[in-house]
Amino acid sequence: MVRLVIAFAAVCVSVLPAPAAWAGDPMVSLRAESLRVGTFNIRYANEGDGPNAWRHRRAMVLGILRTADFWGIQEALPEQVRDLEQGCSEFKLLARTREEDAAKGEACPILYRADRWELDPAEHGTFWLSETPEVAGSKSWDSSLPRICTFARFTAKTAAGARALYVFNAHLDHRGPAARLASAKLVAERIKARKHADPVILLGDFNCGPSSDPLKLLLGDTALGLRDAWRETNPDAPERGTFNGWADKCGDERIDWILFAGGLDVESASIDADKREGRWPSDHAIVRAEFVWRAPAQPAPPSEPPVK
Repeated sequence: MVRLVIAFAAVCVSVLPAPAAWAGDPMVSLRAESLRVGTFNIRYANEGDGPNAWRHRRAMVLGILRTADFWGIQEALPEQVRDLEQGCSEFKLLARTREEDAAKGEACPILYRADRWELDPAEHGTFWLSETPEVAGSKSWDSSLPRICTFARFTAKTAAGARALYVFNAHLDHRGPAARLASAKLVAERIKARKHADPVILLGDFNCGPSSDPLKLLLGDTALGLRDAWRETNPDAPERGTFNGWADKCGDERIDWILFAGGLDVESASIDADKREGRWPSDHAIVRAEFVWRAPAQPAPPSEPPVK
């Protein structure tokens, strides 16, 4: 397991676009009892994207990212990680690239609000979605590229009482079906092996939809107990796609996910597939969810002694 923390406290001096509304209401502050998370494949910085290149989308993306406790980001190249570092002072960032050389390649960063959450120094890192998950740059099965999952345990700074949770952020292979299934199994094993029985949120671009074998595995494992945040709060909605490929609209398949398990209830979840000023923020939609902490079960009151 590789551990790398990039903490940033740069003051945000640029004027960024106002963040989009979260679940329909403008965000002024986060309630102490609520937990807002998002997953967002920001598309790697590629000048070949022309008008959709990163330099044209950067300010827009940074504005969006200022609206949550946690973000799972995918496809962030080192220059994009630096932009995330420098963009806003609210967050710290946990990242490791997928290549053997940590200075190269895409990362799956976890962003977390430093005023509300503290990283567990003993439980965080990155593992490779391969048969040798601790070997940097490794790949297995029919994977086209090295793929990774970055994870961490966080403890709350502001909430009354001890609250903690795990966040896992994964990017599964876009070509190899065997690799996607084996990767899902590995992520499931790592979640079940966590040291504390805290709630867990799994974020990521899984490159597969609800009917796929990886999703059936993740959602069908009763010992794992994962639930689909979007479907829980949109039970009757038709499926919605989350990949647009720079076309006019997203396709039909939801490939970006927020799954959760443990002592959380989901209040709302949404798929933001809207353009801003005629431009996509990325070739993937933004998926968001808001959770509340489930109240602990109260012990039953003692029974009254029988009247004699």
